[in-house]
Amino acid sequence: MSTTRIRNARLVNEGRIEERDLLIRDGRIDRIARQIDTAADQTIEARGQYLIPGLIDDQVHFREPGLTHKADLYTESRAAVAGGITSYMEMPNTKPQTLTQELLAEKYATAAGKSLANYSFYMGASNDNLEEVLKTNTEDVCGIKVFMGSSTGNMLVDDETVLEGIFRESPMLVATHCEKEEIIRANLAQYQAEYGDDIPVEFHPIIRSEEACYASSSLAVALAKKHNTRLHILHISTAKELGLFRNDLPLKEKRITAEVCIHHLWFDHRRYADKGKFIKWNPAVKTQADREALWRGLRDNRLDVIATDHAPHTIEEKSRAYRHAPSGGPLVQHALPALLDCVQRGRFSIDLLVEKACHAVADCFQVRDRGYLREGYWADLVLLDLKRPQTVTRDNIRYKCGWSPFEGHTFGASITHTFVSGHLAYREGVLDERQLGKRLRFDR
Repeated sequence: MSTTRIRNARLVNEGRIEERDLLIRDGRIDRIARQIDTAADQTIEARGQYLIPGLIDDQVHFREPGLTHKADLYTESRAAVAGGITSYMEMPNTKPQTLTQELLAEKYATAAGKSLANYSFYMGASNDNLEEVLKTNTEDVCGIKVFMGSSTGNMLVDDETVLEGIFRESPMLVATHCEKEEIIRANLAQYQAEYGDDIPVEFHPIIRSEEACYASSSLAVALAKKHNTRLHILHISTAKELGLFRNDLPLKEKRITAEVCIHHLWFDHRRYADKGKFIKWNPAVKTQADREALWRGLRDNRLDVIATDHAPHTIEEKSRAYRHAPSGGPLVQHALPALLDCVQRGRFSIDLLVEKACHAVADCFQVRDRGYLREGYWADLVLLDLKRPQTVTRDNIRYKCGWSPFEGHTFGASITHTFVSGHLAYREGVLDERQLGKRLRFDR
């Protein structure tokens, strides 16, 4: 059994920051103590550094199969590990779309052979595959994904009978993309009549508006309350939607939870002027007031988890006219550094970062033995140097698409080491691919 000892780290875990040693044995956290003198195969001196659980990203698009000119499970999992994300949950809008149990099994088999990070995949819902959806194994699949608004891959579920069936019969968590399609189409037609296909991108948050988001999110909440569905609404982007969520219950007692993404916390409408379509996402990056409200919602627990919605496209695709430029951008390598910048700016504390990006995701999805620094848990760990700046350049971007919305920005902190299931997968800029990630399991 291989062993690694991490000495004198500042452990950030369950609301506390304490200087501790940590021993990894055979992939799991064997012991946490003030001092561990047990001999180990390797020892890492971490004095002055913070040790946190590996981030669990509940929403990524790694584009495999069928869209691998943009990204694939190998390239994007490498970028994730370099960014301190040790586990991810990947979406079904690939080609073919993940709408059968056979196609879902194929994605798991592919990941088992190439993913450096731990992985899970959502089962996709459509207007005509409810029977397949209900076959999904609750113990080894993260959830069911329902697009209540169309996005890349156009998996829109707009049949009211089907929606009722999913919310009524689902035995597991239902994750939704919520935007009201009829409102978006009407807004788009208005601007297309004036500008044609080359609509100025600053109108994106008006086309994919607050009203479109709220109409769909409120419908999802109403259906979940009606059927007692375990609902998780992804990428909340507006102040108005926050009123749909409760902050007077512990997370483990909530039946309806909400996610916020790093780009909605970082950018607002003013950045369309310099970032253009490279910050075109669905739902859209909206106003400064919306961004400030999202921060308040994160701090007061109306928003439960932080994710990336990593969704890469090529530079050529993003450079097309508005109507033809796809929405989404690459984020897994830089989400944790961006969040640490927010810590250093006083937006929130490092222990709240760990709660929202590690503990709460594990609790929300009932991930087995991950998301915490606890003896017996898998050793998914990240060491951070908060005094080592790093600048994002084309040369150090690891995404297959080759660009980042953070390009040119200097973050104040760096990730020095990432352990995935006990394996030191990333150390000082170098990836070790001799051990791959594991399939996530769920206690349901």
